[in-house]
Amino acid sequence: MIGITSNATLRLAFEENEAAALSKHACLSKNSRGREFPEKDCFIRTCFQRDVDRIVHCESFRRLKHKTQVFLSPTNDHFRTRLTHTLEVVCTARCISRCLGLNEDLTEAIALGHDLGHTPFGHSGEAVLNEISETGFHHATHSVRVVTRLEKDGEGLNLTKEVIDGILKHSKGKSGSATFSEESKPLTVEAQVVRIADLVAYLNHDIDDAIRAAVITPEELPKEPLKLLGNRHSVRIHTMVRDIISNSYDSDLIRMSPEIEQATEELKQFLYKDVYTRPEINISVQKAKNLLREIAEWYNKHPDDLLKNIKHKLPEDQSFNRTLVDYLAGMTDDFALRRFQEIFMPQYFSLPGVSVRKMGL
Repeated sequence: MIGITSNATLRLAFEENEAAALSKHACLSKNSRGREFPEKDCFIRTCFQRDVDRIVHCESFRRLKHKTQVFLSPTNDHFRTRLTHTLEVVCTARCISRCLGLNEDLTEAIALGHDLGHTPFGHSGEAVLNEISETGFHHATHSVRVVTRLEKDGEGLNLTKEVIDGILKHSKGKSGSATFSEESKPLTVEAQVVRIADLVAYLNHDIDDAIRAAVITPEELPKEPLKLLGNRHSVRIHTMVRDIISNSYDSDLIRMSPEIEQATEELKQFLYKDVYTRPEINISVQKAKNLLREIAEWYNKHPDDLLKNIKHKLPEDQSFNRTLVDYLAGMTDDFALRRFQEIFMPQYFSLPGVSVRKMGL
């Protein structure tokens, strides 16, 4: 084995297998557009396999376990977090890519990195940072900033251009389509897969979590979409994934059938209209927003308190506002709560050298 790993034999074998087995629509690792800063190829891994490893081992990925998906700081261990959401997207996206003969390593890398730029407290935190930032804020563009400029003490992960492009173009928002038009397609079909897998994942697990939290009951779900998609969580995912595969086979456009797409859209609008806005969720959302605003206001008045927490060297031309937004976006829910308490809550203390004497009555 020492002889095999002392040259590029293994990587070249992987690349040859891709060329022989994958669809003509797949992005082959040997055809990657490369990285911003050129590097020597790995003896063992393809470029997309290296990107998977870099993302999984980075600090931003580990922080996802303490970032909100929908339910803020849940005490129930079975609610999704931003990390478990990411893993569900990975599973769905890899399944679709495998069945379509696409590059699973590229798909996995994009899926693992797509939400690295998410703020604490989910989309409520994102809304606050969009208010605060001088240039606006969106988690997809910030995810790109994380992997290109913030990770590894400001060096970035130097991912391939295909992975960065897929991360940038994964987001749909409330009204965006999961399917790209011919004019707006990303660099790779694998990026399209992640975008639609993200929808399949969050749509179904947010319903599952809302039922678990007793925010809604199964009977409140819209009846017509469920006739097509199914009444159970696993059945709905199976229906959507099977439909995507059937309607995207041997194509460079990933899509659902019109009927399933319409049913999926109706379920999505139900979430935005009748779940995300429920008082049980919205009260915590407003509190989280206020908390982040208070922290931001404090640091704007006390910039040195923020700068002393920055461990890596900042670019000389970077504004304080940019530094503040980066710092707030990188917080987990727990860290934001702790930082708020440190700043605004009174702390117990004892005078040095003075022992406390228990007093009797």
